[in-house]
Amino acid sequence: MSALPRSGGKLIVITGMSGAGRSTALKAFEDMGYEAVDNLPLSLLPNLVVSTAAHLPLAVGVDVRTRDFAVPALVGALDRLVEDQDIDLRIVFLDCDDDRLERRYTETRRRHPLAAERPVGDGIRLERERVRPLRDRADLVIDTSLLTPGDLKRVLHGHFHLAAEPGLGLFVTSFSFRQGLPRDADLVLDVRFLRNPHYVAALKPLSGRDRAVGEYIAADPDFPALFDQLCAWLRPLLPRYEREGKSYLTIAIGCTGGRHRSVYVAERLAAWLRHDGRTVSVAHRDLGISDSPETATAEADIGDAAIKDLA
Repeated sequence: MSALPRSGGKLIVITGMSGAGRSTALKAFEDMGYEAVDNLPLSLLPNLVVSTAAHLPLAVGVDVRTRDFAVPALVGALDRLVEDQDIDLRIVFLDCDDDRLERRYTETRRRHPLAAERPVGDGIRLERERVRPLRDRADLVIDTSLLTPGDLKRVLHGHFHLAAEPGLGLFVTSFSFRQGLPRDADLVLDVRFLRNPHYVAALKPLSGRDRAVGEYIAADPDFPALFDQLCAWLRPLLPRYEREGKSYLTIAIGCTGGRHRSVYVAERLAAWLRHDGRTVSVAHRDLGISDSPETATAEADIGDAAIKDLA
């Protein structure tokens, strides 16, 4: 068989656990200007790459529902494409906790593709065994367990946006340790050592965005020196990430409730990064969650319901 003509271009393969967000990811790539194709039989992938050479970049969704899917076959096909087509290939693996995957299938009343007549959990475990080598091969692994569709789109946009300016894109987020670590975080800073506005009656209902709260935290005798040390540590670190080819970095700042200290430090750090000439966005993951355990549980359930479209 003669070799296919060399085409060049960018190819993103989105794969991973069924129900972890492939459809949402493909929509995000389409919004970014990629040509998005889902569930293409592996035997047709080389022809698709050649026929759309002028329209690359291309994003292709592949998982166990894809016809003739097998990890060795997929890896072999991708290796041949890189060799024959001179393609810039990136593999994105979407993962998720087993219990959340099972809940998504149960709530949507969908059958897992590998479960047949068995429980959904059996299909999830079998799939995880089959795709584990592909996860190890991936260039980027995203755990969608605690991500909303908007969060997933934001992460993909940060890594693969076509119109992105050169340099490292930064995302700073505050969070509550009670709600768990942000799983897409590259760097995590615990600021629970700072004095806590939660115990000041006038400050408790406010957030780290309010001036009075910020002044209270900044007045902690240890804060100025520690913040300066954090900035001094980050300044030489970020260029090293850039030299290693990293395009997007998530810095997570955590405190107990995710309302006061982490919010203030995240805002302060984002402002310093912008002043330092960096492209940065900031968000506060748990700012809207009450300190009440009952409310926190309800908010978590709402979050799970909101991502049922992560098919």
